[in-house]
Amino acid sequence: MISAYATNTLQYNPELCINCEMCIDVCPHGVFAPGDRAVRLVRSEACMECGACQLNCPVEAITVESGVGCATLMIRAALTGKKDLTCGGTSASSSCCGER
Repeated sequence: MISAYATNTLQYNPELCINCEMCIDVCPHGVFAPGDRAVRLVRSEACMECGACQLNCPVEAITVESGVGCATLMIRAALTGKKDLTCGGTSASSSCCGER
């Protein structure tokens, strides 16, 4: 069963997971946790859509549309030095943090 979340584009299919834990190692926000037979998705709302989990999943159990979410906002804030930026794109392609 594929799980999708309204707050971001992260999708995870635990039936495909081989429990290699690569996603745990590369996720900067602790979205995934160890499980018995498959990695567990424990903090989907913390996903910043960087795409590291998808790029490192050898069985393609994870998909995420990187570059459309909070990672974009965080990069913009770092480049401009402004910490008070907020989400608020006007189209689906420019929105972030779940404002679609």
